[in-house]
Amino acid sequence: MNQPILSAQNIVKRYATHTALDDVSLNIPTQSIFGLLGPNGAGKTSLIRIINQITGPDSGAVYFEGKPLTPAHVEQIGYLPEERGLYKKMEVGEQALYLAQLKGMNKAEAKKKLKEWFEKFEIDGWWNKKVEELSKGMQQKVQFIVTVLHEPKLLILDEPFSGFDPINANIIKNEILHLKNQGSTILFSTHNMGSVEELCDNIALINKSKKILDGSVKEIRKQYKSNVYEIEFTGNMMGFTNSLWTFAKLGEHKAEGEHGKAQVVLTPGSTANQLIGSIIQAVEINSFKEIIPSMNDIFISKVNEGATVGTQSNFTE
Repeated sequence: MNQPILSAQNIVKRYATHTALDDVSLNIPTQSIFGLLGPNGAGKTSLIRIINQITGPDSGAVYFEGKPLTPAHVEQIGYLPEERGLYKKMEVGEQALYLAQLKGMNKAEAKKKLKEWFEKFEIDGWWNKKVEELSKGMQQKVQFIVTVLHEPKLLILDEPFSGFDPINANIIKNEILHLKNQGSTILFSTHNMGSVEELCDNIALINKSKKILDGSVKEIRKQYKSNVYEIEFTGNMMGFTNSLWTFAKLGEHKAEGEHGKAQVVLTPGSTANQLIGSIIQAVEINSFKEIIPSMNDIFISKVNEGATVGTQSNFTE
């Protein structure tokens, strides 16, 4: 794992009688995409506000590149909040220049880079328009540009795809991946588990003010697998069922003529090779794949006490 660009250690944040964050620690590796996950009210926004130095923790500390976080680090952080906040009466170009200069850029440099980004996002014709004349999607493009323009080391993106149509969401996804490849680190807060699987290297899941899960997306999905396999075959369904013998239990299944499809759960102590060896004596195997639980399954099972990943994913595709 890369060295962390940002490290939050034992963060506690209270508001009157409510504890928003209770001893939360996380490390965000340099040049990675890190997913900050959790249901509404879990504490994600409180942590983001602390990283942005909008508020401070009651206890604990935040480190940026190994040093205590200070106001000087603001110029190295870009923040795209879920609540978009452009001044509707200002002209688009004028406002973008103003916001860029707040991040430490000089006017000439900012204008040059803004023109490049506006052309890239095909909104260069809107430079002299008022923000209120732009569609919601175009306003979001402008705010994304302003967030990344000063090439911050750490980007904090809160629900960056909210309100975008699929085409523009894909454009933003590609830009996020490009920024990572260029050296940026992205802290990505979202409820979209599909985007998490597609983009994130690592995640932390916060629920009821506590961190309840963290690690690499790949390793977490492997950790929560439940020995479920999907098998497509040619042959008799009864023969297939009998061939499972003691190696697996039959789950959801269907057959159309000689073609069958089934999900099975490997019994404890059995191996996939044993199962395959038994099945091929009865039917022809067309495909055999392990079903790894999705991040959505894992999110639900961890947040809802009593639920298990197995019941979420055993017999669903």
